[in-house]
Amino acid sequence: MIIEKLKLRNFRNYENLEIEFDPKLNIIIGNNAEGKTNIVEAIHFLSLARSFRTNENADLIKKGASTAMIEAKVGDLPIKKNITAQLTSSGKKIICNGKPIRKLSELSEFVNVIIFEPKDSLMFNDSPSVRRYFLDVSISKNSKRYLESLIEYDKLLKERNKILKFDNIDMNQLFVITKQLVNISEIIINERISYINKINNLLPKIIHAIKGEKEEAQIEYNPFIEPGEDYITRAYDAYMLKIDEDIKRKTTTIGTHREDYKMIINNQDVSIYGSQGENRIAVIALKLSPYFLIEEKEKKPIIVLDDVMSELDKIRQERLLSFLRKFGQVFITSTKTNATNASIYEVKNHIVKRRNT
Repeated sequence: MIIEKLKLRNFRNYENLEIEFDPKLNIIIGNNAEGKTNIVEAIHFLSLARSFRTNENADLIKKGASTAMIEAKVGDLPIKKNITAQLTSSGKKIICNGKPIRKLSELSEFVNVIIFEPKDSLMFNDSPSVRRYFLDVSISKNSKRYLESLIEYDKLLKERNKILKFDNIDMNQLFVITKQLVNISEIIINERISYINKINNLLPKIIHAIKGEKEEAQIEYNPFIEPGEDYITRAYDAYMLKIDEDIKRKTTTIGTHREDYKMIINNQDVSIYGSQGENRIAVIALKLSPYFLIEEKEKKPIIVLDDVMSELDKIRQERLLSFLRKFGQVFITSTKTNATNASIYEVKNHIVKRRNT
């Protein structure tokens, strides 16, 4: 899939913008606060119906306007799609070829975006929820079963936590919900392990492509209960061992919603021993790996890399650019570039001018 054309109306600092993009490498350059990131933010919004920078729709609407619009023509699909996001301070509406889209899974089939943003460099030093979010979104785009299991798990978890907040707890009801939670968690853990194993086959190759050095690299994931024989019994017993603490704290203290993982490079935890540059490369490699797990060309995701070059030396910047040419459509934002064989978009005073190199 590729974004052939993007239109913005009253989105962020753009009152009226239309851009046609290259099907391969697109580099958006300009000084800070000129609106480079706003363009890729709009592209990403069409993938998940949410911004990677804010949870408030009102933040996306140009000051003085009541509504904003993002419109894109998506090609390299069996049937071209015209997708429009209409935003107000109170909500949003996504339309594809004239029909409303109501499910996130449906939207990501048309515009699948892999995003790297500057704060991602801290991913392995951030809270576990940040790392789980990346994993959950990535797997959900490839597995409807996983997405449905996550939704069901979240529903059951909220119900269990609600029970735990009562002064007089119905223990039979709590036990029933716990058993249901255990059954769903087995599916989630098995899907996570399968996906991480596939990523681990790719990580050393991607890191080598960017760094030019061969390194051992893998994601180390520790499920709260190892899968296998008698998983249901072992997981249920684990919940029962924590039940007094759960009642005291009025929340569910164990489960797949509290799991975490590490990036191990050359037998060392990158969050502890890695430099800022090494952490950045580790996260870039992790973020790019899902691209290679999708076989169908028309389903290959669009790559969006916001301010990705900072903290990388010139050699690694060049290696990364060279590696990115193996992908389909790529968007990079930067304050400057020496790249060749790319479409360059210069942003200045809210005006975007295109030049090819």
